[in-house]
Amino acid sequence: MTSTLVANGAWVEQVCRKKWTAMHEAAKVGNVDILMMLLRNGGRVNHKDVLGVTPLSVAAEHGHFHVTEILVNCGSRVNSQACNGESILLDAAGSGNTACIQLLLDNGADPNLPSMIGHLPIHKAAYAGHYDALKMLIPLTNKKSIKEAGQSPVHSAADGGQCSCLELLLAHGFDVNYRMNTRNSENYRDMRKSALYFAVSNGDEECTKLLLSAGAKTDLDPLCCLLVAVRSGHYEIVKLLLAAKADVNCYFTVVIDTVFPTALQYCLKDEVMMRLLLNNGYKVEMCFQCHHDNATDAADEVEGKIPFCEFMSLCCIMDLSGSVVRILLDYVSHVRICSKLRLILEKQTEWPEICNILSSPRSLRHLCRLVIRRCLTLKRLNKPEIMNSQIFPPRLKSFIQYQELDLYSQDSERII
Repeated sequence: MTSTLVANGAWVEQVCRKKWTAMHEAAKVGNVDILMMLLRNGGRVNHKDVLGVTPLSVAAEHGHFHVTEILVNCGSRVNSQACNGESILLDAAGSGNTACIQLLLDNGADPNLPSMIGHLPIHKAAYAGHYDALKMLIPLTNKKSIKEAGQSPVHSAADGGQCSCLELLLAHGFDVNYRMNTRNSENYRDMRKSALYFAVSNGDEECTKLLLSAGAKTDLDPLCCLLVAVRSGHYEIVKLLLAAKADVNCYFTVVIDTVFPTALQYCLKDEVMMRLLLNNGYKVEMCFQCHHDNATDAADEVEGKIPFCEFMSLCCIMDLSGSVVRILLDYVSHVRICSKLRLILEKQTEWPEICNILSSPRSLRHLCRLVIRRCLTLKRLNKPEIMNSQIFPPRLKSFIQYQELDLYSQDSERII
């Protein structure tokens, strides 16, 4: 069909609305015969469409080696860039075809040529999970170019969920805690900075585990990774982060500034997640600190911070107050309920049980556990080498760690 059209005078350089030519189409499908015919009849190898894409770029993007080779040999510019700055080598890295990549490199393609947003071929290969392509590009990409890009290929691999590429990059000395620059970070509403944040945000347990084992810090982002995992309901990732010493009592004050640590806000309807946090040292007593019935507390109250009682008075969550407070009482000794919180709780079905707990002395067993945990400190409680030592017999360890209230572990055991 194509040969008939050309023989009858069809214009080889005819363009469509996006200014693609038949050369672009032949490059896309990888048809060598049609490409050669077009070249013999005046096809231009460096024609750009409205996005600045050449036929060589299309061939490299789709991993067509023979078409790429022909276009290069016919004088197609290997360092041509599209309007968004993406180079032909970057397109080849996205396809993962190592033969195409090597051909372009042998003909002078620059592996350190960034796109408009700073991405390099190494970023594209890492994101797409092309292990062999990444292995080729690592020694050819200089550190200065990566610094100027403002983003490490470790971010790209984590974002793409590519564990094998992450392992390769970390084995070659890439910093697991490299932080994205402000320009790149501002492309995301949450202003993320770390590779770990990408893995946690994606709910990627395997990449999260790999990054944490490589020493990833949990507190490099404006919104802590732990809060992201709690909000998303990813129990295993929360457990991994807590085991890596993520601060269960961290705050995120951009949206709402509270007296009590932020994590509780994200799991009010999820008792399993709530107890996972409470069992791991969440400061429950901060939920019962307010100024309503105490002039001294009022003077000490940090201006603008919202206490738990006022937070729970929001109409959208007021109905949860009874169940939440009942759970919190399992983790404190005797506490006072302020008049504001009491008015809310009296309307809840849990009030009789809450009232009974508040008006009765707490059991010696309950108080002992609180004292032991306070003496051990959260730091020691979260160290497996201490808690798994012979100092703590299994029953005592189970008691100290609230294992009878660890609903997630109980559910996991039932599934097994």
